Amino acid sequence: MRRVLTILSFILLTASVSYSQTGRVVSGSEVADKIVRLYPNPASTYITFDLQNTTLKGLSLKIFNGVLGKKMFEANNISTKTTITLNDYTRGIYIYQLVDATGKIIESGKFQVSH
Repeated sequence: MRRVLTILSFILLTASVSYSQTGRVVSGSEVADKIVRLYPNPASTYITFDLQNTTLKGLSLKIFNGVLGKKMFEANNISTKTTITLNDYTRGIYIYQLVDATGKIIESGKFQVSH
């Protein structure tokens, strides 16, 4: 039963990431449209999320394991620069979501942990 819930969670996470990307027009200037700049990527001991648009308030950051879909981190009302230590993260791909105060995913992406 636990395995089924894990698989369903991953499917739901993948669907929500796909849904958040629909309606976006991909152009050559898409990099300039990004709200979050994260570094270093790949990361080993820490990763920093730097918000490029400081007019947005009340944002939440969620991080999920890219394979299992398990929520690894969540922070509400994040500041313009948030650093997360990766001691509890295993090597692999992780998905982040930036969520506004209404619960809408305004940006998502992925990063790699390599330690």
